[in-house]
Amino acid sequence: MTHHASRQLCFLLLTACAFSAHARITKIVIDEVKPFAAAESGGVATEQIAGRAFGEIDPTSRVNRIINDIQFINDKDGKVRYVATFVITKPVDSKQSSGLLWHEVPNRGLKRPNVIAERANGDIDLTSAWQGDNSGATAVRAYAGVDQPHWLQLPIAKQLDGSPITGNVLARIVNKSGPASQPLIIQSNPVPYKPNTLDTQKSKLVSRVGESTRGEVIGETEIASADWAWAKCDANNPFPGTSDATQICLKNGFDASKLYQVVFPSDDAYALGVGFAAWRDVGTFFKTAKTDDAGTPNPIANLVSHSIGRGVSQSGNFLRGWLHLGFNQNEAGKQVHDGLWPIIAGRRIALNFRWAQPDGVLELYQAGSEGPQWWLPHPDPVRGIRSIGLLDRCQATRTCPKIMEHFGSAEVWALKLTPEWIGTDAKKDLPLPSNVRRYYIASSAHGGGAGGFNTSLPGVALPAQPPTCPGNNYGSAIYPANPVPHTETVNALRVHFRNWVMRNVAPPPSQWPKLSNKTLVPANKTAIGFPTLKQLRSTAPEIDFIMPVIDYDWGEGFNAADGSGVISRTPPSIKQVLPMYAPKVDGDGNEYGGVPVVLLDAPLGTYMGWNITAGGARPFHQGQICNYVGGMIPFAKTAQERQSNSDPRPSLEERYVNHEGYVEAVKKATTRAIRAGFLLKDDANRLINEAQESKVLK
Repeated sequence: MTHHASRQLCFLLLTACAFSAHARITKIVIDEVKPFAAAESGGVATEQIAGRAFGEIDPTSRVNRIINDIQFINDKDGKVRYVATFVITKPVDSKQSSGLLWHEVPNRGLKRPNVIAERANGDIDLTSAWQGDNSGATAVRAYAGVDQPHWLQLPIAKQLDGSPITGNVLARIVNKSGPASQPLIIQSNPVPYKPNTLDTQKSKLVSRVGESTRGEVIGETEIASADWAWAKCDANNPFPGTSDATQICLKNGFDASKLYQVVFPSDDAYALGVGFAAWRDVGTFFKTAKTDDAGTPNPIANLVSHSIGRGVSQSGNFLRGWLHLGFNQNEAGKQVHDGLWPIIAGRRIALNFRWAQPDGVLELYQAGSEGPQWWLPHPDPVRGIRSIGLLDRCQATRTCPKIMEHFGSAEVWALKLTPEWIGTDAKKDLPLPSNVRRYYIASSAHGGGAGGFNTSLPGVALPAQPPTCPGNNYGSAIYPANPVPHTETVNALRVHFRNWVMRNVAPPPSQWPKLSNKTLVPANKTAIGFPTLKQLRSTAPEIDFIMPVIDYDWGEGFNAADGSGVISRTPPSIKQVLPMYAPKVDGDGNEYGGVPVVLLDAPLGTYMGWNITAGGARPFHQGQICNYVGGMIPFAKTAQERQSNSDPRPSLEERYVNHEGYVEAVKKATTRAIRAGFLLKDDANRLINEAQESKVLK
């Protein structure tokens, strides 16, 4: 029998029988204990504990078989092993623990401790790794640290005979110029795969003059293999430079007006879907175990009665994918978390397929919008996918948590959110199940803005310099950043979610834009009713301004319904582009359909969930949407100023008369938000004081 056949038979035999032990954390190692100042924890003495969790999972278990390529990473005994970092934030005195565990999903490896209010409550916070791409911030290190990035150590997938698994990988370089070589960066971290040969004839590098949001390509030119190299170079070390598999050196240098795209062959694929199981099992261990296998005590043993998984942006996308693939049930068949809070996250993480790039942000040719984004089963005839929903697996096993989700306008315009609300056919509002609450924070940027009132006033605290676009175009914006905050709304939602999970006290009813009340309409200026303003080009936002859901053909090995499998078409072809919807706006250009927010109910300008990309040093996406930061166009102060600018929006004086009138408007707005359940009294008092001290109409 050949070695290949022997290994294959071994795996089949293992599949036929179950292991006696369930997946578990077999060992924890504490690397650092660090105190939190009591002043930073609401008077509760708090400490942080950083360490590593050593885990093993059974690839034959029903809950793990969905992990892509898991059959190619098991050890000789059939188990799959990993190491994941964790950081626990907890009261020093266990008697002060509330019983609630917040299990955080780190965003691209970055730490995320809980907030002062949670520490003051005695809540315990656990952050544990899931991103095993070993790239940049997520690179594997020798130890864990309270202030260090999180990492997950995974085995490399190999064929059953031990030979490499090979495939093609795509990477892009944008807005770069000059003779220096450029690394392959996705969003903030490098592409986690390297070419298996430095022979440029085996790769394909092209330049493009332009791309639309719909994926239409302008002026693509292939660069001859002799005119570029896998190398590090600069003006002092010119082409062909020094060999380097992580960078590209161009003979004639880079042109910032062009985008560069390379497809290269690679080995050493990560089975990144193991990150789902690792996050599940670390959460299970710290919630339920007393010790590890060697007797090392769980530092929060017997302190947790309820748990909520929480992730922001990319981490929230992780939670949606984690739940969809059934990982809120552990190998013992038990429910892991009682609640999930995916924050400003409108899709599923692109993780469980070969050559995945979890650092991605829905740039062109990046996965993440495939399959259902809605909770309950709904047909997807536009893309030819059967009727399914994100809760199908947990409903079948009775392991669905209570779910709270909230979004802002940036998720609509930049992160392709609205199919979650209306499906791909956009014929009707999709219903929410009873265990889900949804809240929309209208006219706000990704995660909310800086807040305050002076931040909307030119010449006071309105930023003179526009922000950069941290999304998928890496450009600079034209307009100041949107200051509409999420902070006060999230403070209220946190209280509601704790009470819902721990005491079964229902939170406020869901609130978001809908087709049925005409607050959700096609995403273009005419339909949404956006005013014509002198500061904006007269046609913005156009039909193709919003970032759309693109229906890609990834190849036959890719399961679009689950976002799993093997991609064989790189880059993918585009089958169709879905029409997108956005909230309707009032005469000021501010959105309808959201929960009460003080700065929106007492506005000082037009607050947009989008901005426009400027030219300058980073010109490739000039004129297109500038993602995430949103934008702001202040109101005129006086009627005379408004009329001189042909501004259809009433001026501040016409709205509020004077400073005292504005403070009164803020007071009324706080009362409305408190009554609706979206503002705490302490925050309301603070906002009123800020309004009184502001420079509005002074």
